[in-house]
This record gives sequence, C-alpha cells and structure tokens, in this order.
Amino acid sequence: MSFANQVAIVTGASSGIGWELAKTLAAQQCAVGVVARRKDRLEALVEEIQAAGGKAACAVADVSEHAQTLAAIHSLRDQLGPVDLLIANSGVGMPTTLEPINIDEIEMMFKVNTLGVVYAIEAVLPEMLQRGQGHLVAVSSMAAYLGMPGESGYCASKAAVNYYMDGLRIQLRRRGIHVTTVCPGFIETPMTAANTFKMPWLLKADRAAAMIVKALGRKKKVYNFPWQMSLLMKLAGWAPDWLLERILAGKAGKRLEM
Repeated sequence: MSFANQVAIVTGASSGIGWELAKTLAAQQCAVGVVARRKDRLEALVEEIQAAGGKAACAVADVSEHAQTLAAIHSLRDQLGPVDLLIANSGVGMPTTLEPINIDEIEMMFKVNTLGVVYAIEAVLPEMLQRGQGHLVAVSSMAAYLGMPGESGYCASKAAVNYYMDGLRIQLRRRGIHVTTVCPGFIETPMTAANTFKMPWLLKADRAAAMIVKALGRKKKVYNFPWQMSLLMKLAGWAPDWLLERILAGKAGKRLEM
C-alpha cells in the first residue's frame, strides 16, 4: 500500500525510530506531522524533510501530559488535514530498582509509554470514526512479552500497550479503522545506547523504520521483529524462573531496554 497523499502523525519523532519513520513516510509523499519535546530537533527534522521535497510540520508536546498531547496533534491536523495514520512512538526506559523502589521513574514510564499512546489516539480517533477510516499504530517493544528482572516497570508499561491495542483492534474491526502494534527488538537509538551489554540482532533505526512502514502497508495486526528476537522471547516465556535468573544474573538493575 502506498502512503502517498495521506497525513501521518508520529510522536517521539525527535530521534531514533520516530525520526526515521517520519523521513520514510515523507519519502513516500505522505504529509507528516511530528511531535516531541525538543523543538530544535523537530524543526531540524522538518527542514530535512522539506529539503528533500517532502511536506512536514511540527508541534511540541510532552506526551505524558494529556492537554499538551491533544493540543499538539490537533494543531497538526489543522495544518495538514485529517489524520489517516497515527504512530504513537514516544517511549522512555529506566531500570526498576528495589532499594528503594523508584516510584517516580516507574510512574513516568507508564505516563509516557502507556498513557502517551492513549492520549495520542484520543486526539485522532473521533474524526477517524466519523470518516470511517484510519490506521492507529503503537510502537511497543519485544520486552512486552517477558517480565525481566530489573525491568518490571518498563516491561509492564509496554505489555499494557499491547493489551490496549489488542482490545481496540477487535472493537474497531467493523468501523473501518486498522490497528497495529509494533514490537521491535533492539534498535540503535539514544535509549538503547545506554545498554551496557552486547545487544543481539541490533538494527539501525532507518532499517527498522523501513521494515515498520512495509508492515503497516500490509495492515499487520502485530509486527514483531526481527524474527530471531521474537523467537527467543517466545522460548524465554516457556523457561522456568531458575533458568531465567541464571541467564540474566548480573543484569538486574542494568538497562535492558528495547
């Protein structure tokens, strides 16, 4: 499917996957609205897209803030037109500590990773329902499939996204609106740059974006990639706790975000 002449909104677009998704969609003649906290980065992205002949606009928002998210996406809709594709991509990751429990950071992960998706969808869904068409996308993580030691908060925030999108997909299946959950493995982004171990099957962000856009064109319900990481996570889900503890020994409390 071509994205030409459509309007897409991408949150978390100031770096990493979001940045590359915006460029990839714009290269397919899609008008792209980008949202993030860093105005300078968003403006640089818009300039890059426009220099390549694409159409883009930006709006600043912290997606953990309800009112900011709605206002930013509505302003982009006013500039670019009705939204055909929403990609709720914003995400943060921090280890979960026990002594003490880092409540503030866990709350922030849920606000950004989970509620940020809900807020972004709220901004576009009413008009999609009126038009009887649209595509809602959330970028989750392969971490949603396994509660890893030292990453309980992050994994749980992403698992919540998966279940939320699953329910929406079924609820909207007769309303002309497609719903896709994207679960990447390790992607080379500023967030994963803080990981202190060798990341298996690490992909460049531009490669990941190209794979995601291709999957969205096929209207995939759930897109797990790379397949090797997906298989590993499925096998890990069957492993006993003692084995996972042994494999992940020494990693608890370190960054394992994907």
